Amino acid sequence: MLKIIVIAVIVLLAVILVIAATRPDTFRVQRTVRIKAPPAKIFALINDFHRWSAWSPYEKLDPAMKRDFSGPASGKGAGYAWESRGKAGAGSMEITESSEPNRIAIDLNFIKPFKNQCVAEFILTDKGDATEVTWALRGRDIYIGKLMGLFFNRDKMVGSDFETGLANLKTATES
Repeated sequence: MLKIIVIAVIVLLAVILVIAATRPDTFRVQRTVRIKAPPAKIFALINDFHRWSAWSPYEKLDPAMKRDFSGPASGKGAGYAWESRGKAGAGSMEITESSEPNRIAIDLNFIKPFKNQCVAEFILTDKGDATEVTWALRGRDIYIGKLMGLFFNRDKMVGSDFETGLANLKTATES
């Protein structure tokens, strides 16, 4: 009986590992909100890493997080690195495109808890009395991410962070 249980567990693990290996090699998470503020006002908060504490949900994960800023104060070339012993992990970001007031692209490099490179994008579209803001993250899905994706929904987890951040951005710019 024990032998059958061990074989069943091994087969189940093998099936899980194979299923994970067949998942897509890339991912994308995206959320959009409508904010009653001009694009330039919103753009200024996103384009300057020093101002992310006003809206980013990740800034509140670890009050003791170490932060280092590099390059220009804002815009293309601005850099931000963080290191946390808590949930925030460690990594760095650099703004690679800053097209005021419509688009910001950021190279995002995670070091902890897993190494991975992604691109974050913010698209701001003027809708007359409001601005539609889209926050998207795309990247290559490493094997551990594919495996975790079988048990955790990345779109819901990261998407809920994006929803919180966009709601914070809305509050910060509509007041």
